[in-house]
Amino acid sequence: MAPVALPFRIPDDLAETDPDIDIGLPGAFPFTRGIQPTMYRGRPWTMRQYAGFADAAGSNHRYRYLLAQGVNGLSVAFDLPTQIGYDSDHPLAAGEVGRVGVAIDSLDDMLTLFDGIPLGKVSTSMTINATAIILLALYVAVAKRQGIPLTAISGTVQNDILKEYVARGTYIYPPRASLRIATDIIAFCEHELPQWNSISVSGYHMREAGSTAVQEVAFTLAHASTYVQAAIDSGLDVNQFGQRLSFFFNAHNDFLEEIAKFRAARRLWARRMRDRFGATNPRAQQLRFHAQTAGSTLTARQPDTNIVRVALQALAAILGGAQSLHCNGRDEALALPTEESAMIALRTQQILLHESGVANTADPVGGAYVIEDLTNRIEREATEMLDRIDAMGGTLAAIEDGYIQRQIQEAAYRTQLAIDAGDVAVVGMNRYTDSEPSGTGNVRQEFELFHLDPEIERSQIERVRALRATRDETEWRAALAAVDTAARGSSNLVPPVIAAVERHATLGEIADTLRRVFGEHYGDRRV
Repeated sequence: MAPVALPFRIPDDLAETDPDIDIGLPGAFPFTRGIQPTMYRGRPWTMRQYAGFADAAGSNHRYRYLLAQGVNGLSVAFDLPTQIGYDSDHPLAAGEVGRVGVAIDSLDDMLTLFDGIPLGKVSTSMTINATAIILLALYVAVAKRQGIPLTAISGTVQNDILKEYVARGTYIYPPRASLRIATDIIAFCEHELPQWNSISVSGYHMREAGSTAVQEVAFTLAHASTYVQAAIDSGLDVNQFGQRLSFFFNAHNDFLEEIAKFRAARRLWARRMRDRFGATNPRAQQLRFHAQTAGSTLTARQPDTNIVRVALQALAAILGGAQSLHCNGRDEALALPTEESAMIALRTQQILLHESGVANTADPVGGAYVIEDLTNRIEREATEMLDRIDAMGGTLAAIEDGYIQRQIQEAAYRTQLAIDAGDVAVVGMNRYTDSEPSGTGNVRQEFELFHLDPEIERSQIERVRALRATRDETEWRAALAAVDTAARGSSNLVPPVIAAVERHATLGEIADTLRRVFGEHYGDRRV
């Protein structure tokens, strides 16, 4: 977005804005001011802390700790092998088991992960995409083991594979096959998991890869439009499945721009759902979103300054009307967060809710000249990008052409040049540095970092191999054959995948079954 031309805003800047049509009231179309009339006075945002590391037992301990500290929703991080469909003993998993999230190979791991955590009372968000269908199946299997009706479990599976091709890279199958899997998940959840968000369309990772705020809105809504159209084409009712769509945005550094970004995204999506897709149910028109503070803004030097960054980013998300929020730990530029850092991040949210007063009024920034002007400009520029993508033939065509990838890369490059030149200030890195050595320096000696036990990988490998040696081979083979048959046909993939995990097929085995049918995606090649 172009830089602000004036140091202040005046009513004339909003001359083309109709307060009744464009701004309205909280809880009313186009939901610029929030999706609920009372916002946080009626229901505070859900406080989540994204966590997962090592094995299931270690992560379960962290979840219990966070719940005891006041978290009211879990958010699960999975390791890279789990994200791209490899069991922990696969050669390509070596050195990555449990590193950036929890290792999940089987139903046994998932049972351990949620041991003592009643799924009927805790909302769970799972950041998983290429293997989302398998992790959802595992979660369903755990709920059944706990005796909880599927109608009673709530949460979200990210299931946003399109952004993996443009920003994050943890894809497995070609885009069109992946879209079929995502649509099957949406259809299954509509019928079987009425309280479950079947997809969380993510702008977060595109922003972490370097996109601008406008690009984050435009590309996220372009991806969301593709999922909605695919669901409609499969025979689903937009007024039904549209109620369970959710979004995931980045809360970045520019405080006012971020507030406006959330408001613009909400308004633009409401109009798009009504005018393009024919949604008449207000719940299906609403953009409900989770926000996470910006990991890419955290500094390894002077890491305590990250506490301030996180607090301001979280406040922007709250003033922007987030439904749930995760605050990053101060040490995440150096390692996975320690329990102490996770607690500080959670306390940040709790202070904002209970002590700051920002939750006492719905959309307290509404009507401010600069906020409304920024909201208008972001919506206008994002709409121009969306129109450009439509002219290219839609999101899949834009991804296959590399257009979205190039736009993000160019924006990231421009930002880094500005930081390197000192035109963009980063306190503690290119401004107000101290005399400590460079590198990862300026970390106090007493600042303890999280360290992963190297024995975790070995013990995880032993567990998955022991599982294979003891399961019923006839049932296991039959279950994988059913997954293969469903993949080659047109029936919904989720039920046979649930049956497969219940018969102790591993995540890697199920992913490999689908690889044999759909192939793998390598850049712009299908193999």
